[in-house]
Amino acid sequence: MNSFQKLVNDVHYRKYQIEVQPFCDDKKQARRKQNVTAKAGKPLSQRGPEASGLSGIRVLDLGRYIAAPYCAALLADQGAEVIRIEPPEGAPDRDVMPIGLEGRGALYMQVNRNKKSLALDITTDEGRGVFERLVAQSDVVMVNLPPAALKRARLDYESLKALRSDIILTTISALGFEGDAKDRTGFDGTGQALSGAMHLTGTGERPMRAAVSYVDFSTAMAAAFATVSALYERTRTGRGQHVQASLLGSAVTMTNPMLMEEASGARQREAMANRSPIAGPSDLFELRDGWILVQVIGNGMFARWARLIGREDLIDDPRFFSDLGRGENGAVLSEIMSDWCAGRTMKECLTELENARIPGCPALTPAAALRAPEIKDGGFFRNDPAPFGARGADMGLPVVTGAIRTAAAMANAGHPAPELGADSHELLTRFGFGSEEIRKLTSPPSARVRAAKLGGSDRPPKGGERKCLD
Repeated sequence: MNSFQKLVNDVHYRKYQIEVQPFCDDKKQARRKQNVTAKAGKPLSQRGPEASGLSGIRVLDLGRYIAAPYCAALLADQGAEVIRIEPPEGAPDRDVMPIGLEGRGALYMQVNRNKKSLALDITTDEGRGVFERLVAQSDVVMVNLPPAALKRARLDYESLKALRSDIILTTISALGFEGDAKDRTGFDGTGQALSGAMHLTGTGERPMRAAVSYVDFSTAMAAAFATVSALYERTRTGRGQHVQASLLGSAVTMTNPMLMEEASGARQREAMANRSPIAGPSDLFELRDGWILVQVIGNGMFARWARLIGREDLIDDPRFFSDLGRGENGAVLSEIMSDWCAGRTMKECLTELENARIPGCPALTPAAALRAPEIKDGGFFRNDPAPFGARGADMGLPVVTGAIRTAAAMANAGHPAPELGADSHELLTRFGFGSEEIRKLTSPPSARVRAAKLGGSDRPPKGGERKCLD
């Protein structure tokens, strides 16, 4: 039995021992709910041969936007059951980067693939009660909130541990875990700006943010790794824990070598557009029909490059004896390479570079990237159907699911990001709720408001207030 099989068996063994606390006093109803709960999952040893990876692990995803949702998506890719919980009216991150699907933008489709959707307002007394029952039957809760906000929302580790002693809480904050800034909010750009990265990006006239949210995505990857580590540790100790990650922590990880240079007094880095500071020529060069990125690293490759362009004299030039020297004098090398590229087409340049075993590739637009054979044939994408998409019924969305390959991920057929509340009825039934409870919990918000005005039981929170977890 491998480690993950032991992990899943151990998870479900403890899951059967949980005593479900019913909302009613009816003992028969309580026993029925306990039986349903026990059937929510089986130990891996009793499941089919297709069960693998994180199959059997249940994750409650309260994350929004990128970092926490993508972390949860990575776990879903590996077979975990991930339940996205959001208010019945939907969370604001659903429409980011619209693609013609109501309530499902491009970002939502990417970071919520392979998940289930439960529409639940956990800021109400009733919703909170449901959430607590779900926590008692889950393995991981994932949230992106700073410490003070976690405590206010009763999503801190101590609150959740009281519901399940071995729960794992994974939280992602903006600015870390200590100091006066720990409770401030922030986004990907916050990490880029505070880490020094924006000062090193661009041409130097002004700090520049990277177009892609690398801080968010790298934080998600690190948090997913740490969450799996915590699950593995739980198989040996029986204890849960609080896993913490932050956007700023990931950002300073990326700029750490530059920060060490600065601290040592060795040098102060400045922006140099696309040129590399540690080797050369390594830059973006203009051709007759586009732009090409060429990266020459190492003495052997530099010698081949010098012979390719007819400048063997550069091999013995003391300025270019090492990568460090070539990086320091990279502007000279970039100018030489620019002259060589100027009269060539992309096809000519790529052919000559490949023959010399020097890495080069075109700088593509997003549209061209979709057509590039390296991407199109690389096995990265899964085409998710989008029947109401901007381009009509036959539209397919290229969602990257194959960037990381494991046996579990390859065996996981997966499914597109869910519509709001698509799995609410099925999930609540599995968790032991009766039909009337489910009807009340899944009724549209407008119906609940009408019921409240008529004196019904579906009342809004006391005082009419609604807390926001985003």
